[in-house]
Amino acid sequence: MTQKIAIVGAGPGGLAAAMLLAAKGVEVDVYERESVVGGRTTTWEKDGFRFDLGPTFFMYPRILSEIFEACGEDLNEEVEMVQLDPQYRLSFVGRGHIDATADIEEMERQIEAFAPGQKDGFRRFLKDNRYKLEKSRTALERPFNGWGSLLATDVMRVMWNVAWNGTVEKELSKYFSDPLLRIAFSFQAKYLGMSPYQCPSFFTILAFLEYEHGIHHPIGGFGKISEAMARIAREKGANFLLSTPVEEVEFEGKQARAIITKDGRVEYDAIVVNGDFAGTIPQLIPNDLRRDWSDARIEAAEYSCSTFMLYLGIEGVETDLPHHTIIFPPTYHDALDGIGNRHDLSDDPPMYVQNVVVTDPGQAPEGHSTLYVLVPVTHMTENVDWSVEKERFTNLVLESLEAYGIENLRARIRTQHVISPADWQDDYGIYQGAVFNLAHTISQMLNRRPRNRFQGTKGVYLVGGGTHPGSGLPTIYESARISAKLLCEDLGVLE
Repeated sequence: MTQKIAIVGAGPGGLAAAMLLAAKGVEVDVYERESVVGGRTTTWEKDGFRFDLGPTFFMYPRILSEIFEACGEDLNEEVEMVQLDPQYRLSFVGRGHIDATADIEEMERQIEAFAPGQKDGFRRFLKDNRYKLEKSRTALERPFNGWGSLLATDVMRVMWNVAWNGTVEKELSKYFSDPLLRIAFSFQAKYLGMSPYQCPSFFTILAFLEYEHGIHHPIGGFGKISEAMARIAREKGANFLLSTPVEEVEFEGKQARAIITKDGRVEYDAIVVNGDFAGTIPQLIPNDLRRDWSDARIEAAEYSCSTFMLYLGIEGVETDLPHHTIIFPPTYHDALDGIGNRHDLSDDPPMYVQNVVVTDPGQAPEGHSTLYVLVPVTHMTENVDWSVEKERFTNLVLESLEAYGIENLRARIRTQHVISPADWQDDYGIYQGAVFNLAHTISQMLNRRPRNRFQGTKGVYLVGGGTHPGSGLPTIYESARISAKLLCEDLGVLE
């Protein structure tokens, strides 16, 4: 008898789960409130300019490639990928820049020019993190079903790095004495929405993955990946119900039985939830069924930072601006403290700028550029009123970009869209605007993160950044692989 599964949300985790389950012969219905698939991995268009809504770095392609292979497909045949070189420019205001590259000898040359005498730390960093990943990778690819899961050797190794081995910034001091070099290999903590001065040392592997496997760009934008995943899922038999938000999950005791939408009630054998954890789960699952993650626990949890976004279509081609640029002001440490501790706004914030047309000119009309600007900011807090700050902060960011060297930027803007943390919360359903979901603190990782087989219920599985192994596209794809395997085991779907 064919099993019937509902997936709530067609973000990257939901799409990966739909592919894997449909390829197993499971009957899959995917419910998505928007009219397109992809969640924040969509590419949208305005006035002829195309923008990625969320992620712009495609790193560690191994996991998604293996998901495509499990479905009998080839990621590289379905999506045109370009490996970037340089990967990105790290611009330290007042000090110079490093054009980060996966070419080890060239990277050593740049490190030596930037901070004489410290290039040897780079190869040691790569070697040690290669070993760290090798010994702990399986811990990130397994479910955590309880305390007993912590006793495996690979898990204990991860726990040591997470709980007792200090922070990312402290770990990097073993390789680089120059504080700006440590920033160059630690800013990736922001992929988790955390400060490198607080993020567990285990996550030095993020920078390592970039140098080991490169940074890629999907031609046409990240929406092309989402479209390919949905296309394959459909070919395998999955059914997509777009513009169909789920209003309720119906339970019989602890067992999930049905999905309720505006169109009625449909019964299912199991349900996969792909949505912002704190923004979605309280709406779908009654409080008394959420063991360990009650309303009170969700409210008291620690959350990642948010982002302030500018999507700019401008006249002129910025040929001197690389595909990715991260700008670090001299006030970087204080700005991070404001984000994570004081919960206020900096007048000199770090910024990330994507100038996609140098790689993918079709993303803007001829003779124009598409600029994607991300500024890390605090999640929603009473300290910042975005109804007041949104316009002021927009002007501050534009002024800062002009001061950085993007000449006459404001005069050349032909289209502009802004997303503040309040917009992430109100328009996109992201709790507190925390775009990187639950923080990756000691108390919210491994078995203490919401589990893939959601505790307190039967027949409910989680995918996305709010479950194990965490946020970021590679780990979100991995969460789908873990949850799909658990679901198949529980329902007796054969390998």
